Amino acid sequence: MKIILMFFYKRILGWSFTNTYPKHLKKYIMIAAPHTSTYDFPLGILVKYTLGIPTNYMGKDSLFKSPFGFIFRWLGGYPVDRSKNNNFVDQIIAIFNQNEKFVLAMSPEGTRKKTGKWKTGFYYIAKGAKVPIVMIALDFEHKNVKFSEPYYTTDDKEADFKYFYDFYKDVKGRHPEFF
Repeated sequence: MKIILMFFYKRILGWSFTNTYPKHLKKYIMIAAPHTSTYDFPLGILVKYTLGIPTNYMGKDSLFKSPFGFIFRWLGGYPVDRSKNNNFVDQIIAIFNQNEKFVLAMSPEGTRKKTGKWKTGFYYIAKGAKVPIVMIALDFEHKNVKFSEPYYTTDDKEADFKYFYDFYKDVKGRHPEFF
């Protein structure tokens, strides 16, 4: 199956990879950006199954309702109720602490719209769970998915975010005006 997916990804769609995910790590957070289009999700799922990355993701709870909710769960999704404050960061840290292996993919923007700045949940989850962050660039301009080396947060949030933003500075999403 992976051979067929790789053929589709590289030969039919014309995409490539730069680096790969850290197979040696059992727990980490992947942040995928820029998130500017509904095409980002199917691309991410294709990358997940092509490379065999054991990722989970969070999605708005409305995606997990009938009739297609079971598909999002089957693809590794966990529903999130964004209408109320429910200690999301602490809940995810608990999931990391309860599992021997857990990889969580997130969009730091939290939406496909232009935001001006990223949400910080992924950062505090990584700090609280003591897991690294792996950045994934979805570069539609060059049809390339680029993986970073694992990055462990420091006590300097500003410097950490500068490092994240620098990784994505030349990356163009499907709709670059939203990033």
